[in-house]
Amino acid sequence: MTYVYIGGYTDPDRGGRGEGITVYRMEDSTGVLTHLQTLSGIQNPHFLVLHPNRRFAYSTNGGDASGVSAFAVDGATGRIELLNRQPSPGPGPTHLGVDPTGRLCVVANYAGGSVAAYPIEPTGHLAPHSDFILHKGKTGPNPKRQDKPHAHMAGFDPTGQWVLVCDLGLDRTFVYAVDAGAGRLTPVGSAPATNPGAGPRHLTFHPNGRTVYVINELEGSLDVFDFAAGALTHRQHVTTLPADFSGENISAEVVVHPSGRFVYGSNRGHNSLAIFAADAGTGLLEARGQVSCGGQHPRHFEIDPSGRFLYCANQDTDNVVQFAIDQATGALTPAGRETRVGTPSCAMFLA
Repeated sequence: MTYVYIGGYTDPDRGGRGEGITVYRMEDSTGVLTHLQTLSGIQNPHFLVLHPNRRFAYSTNGGDASGVSAFAVDGATGRIELLNRQPSPGPGPTHLGVDPTGRLCVVANYAGGSVAAYPIEPTGHLAPHSDFILHKGKTGPNPKRQDKPHAHMAGFDPTGQWVLVCDLGLDRTFVYAVDAGAGRLTPVGSAPATNPGAGPRHLTFHPNGRTVYVINELEGSLDVFDFAAGALTHRQHVTTLPADFSGENISAEVVVHPSGRFVYGSNRGHNSLAIFAADAGTGLLEARGQVSCGGQHPRHFEIDPSGRFLYCANQDTDNVVQFAIDQATGALTPAGRETRVGTPSCAMFLA
């Protein structure tokens, strides 16, 4: 059985129309979603991550909440319940990740330009933060969006030895060494965006464990890096937009197909999903075009564990749209199904 968890924005003063975290059962053969639960009372759970043992999950709480929440997950029914919540030492938590051993949660604070680490207790509860690092440095050339540091994502490499943090304001992707037992992060280096003003937002690893894809929000592009011993080496720069596009756009999410053969990125403005083929040996990308996201402002999307379906969360049109994935070419075809969810911003799977 596969379950899907949709988080989003709940604060009406900030345009939120969501109710909390909504839970669905996914029909494995068709991808149809059936509503199971709405966990209300969770303020702005706009990004979700699953614990490695699949019995717990965590969310950021954006806006005035500025915290991080822990949840128990019932694998038999898919239902979730709140365990506890910890305040954030920096404003604007926007993204989080859990290390492969399940001992540490790291959080990127966008408004505060900082990173925090929280030990995870055996019960799944979050302990108070054990480390906090405020980013500093030269900002990018965009005065509106790069006025100061803006840490937009914090995630672990597959080994759990390193945390990588995209800072949109500083135009850099930072690398930290991890001591999961002590709950500490140690800066070891960074890599700049290929083009000043690109605004690195999110990243993901290829299944080979050494290729990293960074999507640049402000430029609408992807940078491809090799990653080894805590160092990022630039390999490729590609656009996520068609050559004839001249409007305003901010890119958002990047996801690798479970097979490692395809990479996808989302464009808010062009309102599309960009498709790339990935070389099996090098991880380098070949553009395969774009497809409409079926709504507006595709803030997040995710591929189900089987690799057959992609679900795109369109924040401004309150819909999660299902696509079928061609296993030979990576092409996306609308499945003709959408799920209505208020201001959705994240999809998470449990299988």
